[in-house]
Amino acid sequence: MKSILVTGGAGFIGSNFVNYILDQDDDTQVVNLDALTYAGELNNLSELKKNQRHIFVKGDILDRPLVERLFNEYGVSGVIHFAAESHVDNSISGPEAFIRTNVLGTFTVLDVARRSWMDAPFQFKGGKEKNRFLHISTDEVYGSLGETGFFTEETPHAPNSPYSASKAGSDMIVRSYFHTYGMNVVTTNCSNNYGPKQNDEKLIPTIIRTALAEKPIPIYGDGKNVRDWLYVMDHVRGIDLAFRNGRAGQTYNIGGRNERNNNQIAATVCRILDQLRPRKNGRTYGELITHVQDRAGHDRRYAIDATKMETELKWRANENFDSGIQKTVAWYLDR
Repeated sequence: MKSILVTGGAGFIGSNFVNYILDQDDDTQVVNLDALTYAGELNNLSELKKNQRHIFVKGDILDRPLVERLFNEYGVSGVIHFAAESHVDNSISGPEAFIRTNVLGTFTVLDVARRSWMDAPFQFKGGKEKNRFLHISTDEVYGSLGETGFFTEETPHAPNSPYSASKAGSDMIVRSYFHTYGMNVVTTNCSNNYGPKQNDEKLIPTIIRTALAEKPIPIYGDGKNVRDWLYVMDHVRGIDLAFRNGRAGQTYNIGGRNERNNNQIAATVCRILDQLRPRKNGRTYGELITHVQDRAGHDRRYAIDATKMETELKWRANENFDSGIQKTVAWYLDR
């Protein structure tokens, strides 16, 4: 049985991936390392309480002795690196944590993997030639688009927030380990994820939570900032394909081809809530939408060209935004 280390596996995307991979592959054991900060919740892993192939370890990716022990104890042959500080607003008020976790944390896990798997640059230890490190990144590293165009894997990094700068830095470190050491690394850059288990601070959970509480629904600025929305399970399948079949040293953009601005997102969620859980006063949830002061450095538009992922790895998104958002709102209402 092979052992893979999943960092940040109690978070939104990580927990969905852990559940998916353990269900798909009976020959995989997951060592799940998560510090359980604000973004990680053990409840996200409740389905795995009795699964003996899931080993949860509470710990920090900056704790090098701990990471080394996990590699040695479990014979880790693959890493899926989710762990990151990821809330842009928090990066504006407290950027240091983002630099530490996203840059130094990525370096720590990556370097432990290198030393565990390799004897020297371009020389793998016996039996470890296929060991792989998959780095999960974001489209925010590319900066902001105008009204047209798409991010491709060739788009230069041009981050505009401390969060995206820290992720861009981690992307560059991972890239350097391929070119300098010949390490088997792959990077994926995804568009905005949504779906079950997302942290309550993110846009869609915030819309749902505040609407149900009969509070003003906060939308930054004029609400016309555009994102490409990707249902989390489509992202999870893409990560699995990139980990198994992606080419070493390559980057793959994973996007849903579902551009929506924040006003459209809020209006859609409110319409679904009107249908599934109408307000007691008979009014619509849309009346609660309120525009608030825009955040600093708020990129105007992101959109991903996922052609490389679609053609090379035969990946397709199963959900469009209309189907995915219905499932998402229903999940939060059930919770």
